[in-house]
Amino acid sequence: MALTLLSASKHFAGTLSKYSHVSTTTHCTMVFNVFLPKTAVEDKVKVPVLYCLGGLTSTEDNFAQKAGAAQHAANYEIALVFPDTSPRNVDFNAGADESIGYSAGFYLNATQAPWDKNWKMYDYVSKELPQVISENLPIDISRSSITGHSMGGHGALSIFLKNQHAYKSVSAFAPILHLSKSNWGKYALPQYLGNDESTWKQYDVLELLQKHVAENSFRKDVKVLIDQGTGDQFLTNNLHTDALVKLTKEMGLESQFDIRYHDGYDHGYFFISTFTKDHIDHHGKILRGL
Repeated sequence: MALTLLSASKHFAGTLSKYSHVSTTTHCTMVFNVFLPKTAVEDKVKVPVLYCLGGLTSTEDNFAQKAGAAQHAANYEIALVFPDTSPRNVDFNAGADESIGYSAGFYLNATQAPWDKNWKMYDYVSKELPQVISENLPIDISRSSITGHSMGGHGALSIFLKNQHAYKSVSAFAPILHLSKSNWGKYALPQYLGNDESTWKQYDVLELLQKHVAENSFRKDVKVLIDQGTGDQFLTNNLHTDALVKLTKEMGLESQFDIRYHDGYDHGYFFISTFTKDHIDHHGKILRGL
């Protein structure tokens, strides 16, 4: 699984690089950005990694360029990996609506045509991409954490819940928490997964959390950090943060979920960049055993 270097820039004494590779999962060329701190670049020391998943309409660039994460990651000497949010340039007529298709992978494995061949973002992020970076870059994937924004927040939380022992920690900015009930999900999920709503639950954070608690399989040692702005225009119809707050109280998980509301902040990167340091601190301390 060879990588092709597309660009590289010195960044906070490390390097922010863009790579492409041919994916056996999505059957197309995928692109991602990676920040490597100074010790990884100069001494080839294998460092821990934080995956940063972008939101609806984003590419691999938005989080990397706008969140301001690298300056804080450099302090902990951890890598940041920024995957694209969907396959690109594949041979089908992508929907004109931004709620499905390009930039709208929803971090799931599609089962319905025409999406089922390429739209395998769950497998790509949770399986193939870690293998690719482990084989090609000075990154220790045994020390991995995951975060994301909006659709990427849904991705981070759902991927964590389905692979709890693959990640040391998890967090999210304004995540979609009840995908099967959100307007975006109700539009995209029938097209990606079909009309059987029971299949939607495997990618719904609230449904997954309830399942793991019922099975006594939710990790007791993890603390989940979630930041949400009260001025977010998508809060009511798409994110359902209040539903998670209610559910964690009902299940006695309040001590494991640090859900922070911030007065007046919206859904964009001015909000994210304001609290990025807190998230890097959250992950960096755990990844470094501090």
